Amino acid sequence: MHEMALMGDILQLVQEDAVGKGMDKIEKVELIVGEIANAMPDALRMAFDLLRDQNLHFFSVHAELVIHREEAKAICVLCGEKYKPEQKIALCPICHIPSGKVVAGETFQVLSYEGSNGR
Repeated sequence: MHEMALMGDILQLVQEDAVGKGMDKIEKVELIVGEIANAMPDALRMAFDLLRDQNLHFFSVHAELVIHREEAKAICVLCGEKYKPEQKIALCPICHIPSGKVVAGETFQVLSYEGSNGR
């Protein structure tokens, strides 16, 4: 489950940025996760909950993870057909060859986070 490592890296980056802004408690983290980004939302939520509970000195016990899903979209570079790929390399529904260029759905990034100075 690589989601645990991904979430660990995300929370470390959020924490470092928040400390630089004078925050000492994180209340909310929002991610954008594409449908074909090779990250499972349920596994990310489980990893977040576990890591949050292990770091209550920095994360509020009620801190939440919000995941916004990005729909996968591709366009065939041969015929121009727009379609929804099921994976990164997918057959064009018209040409039936793997000639699609993914234009959305691979995103995996922190959209925002919220925190406070709990002192």
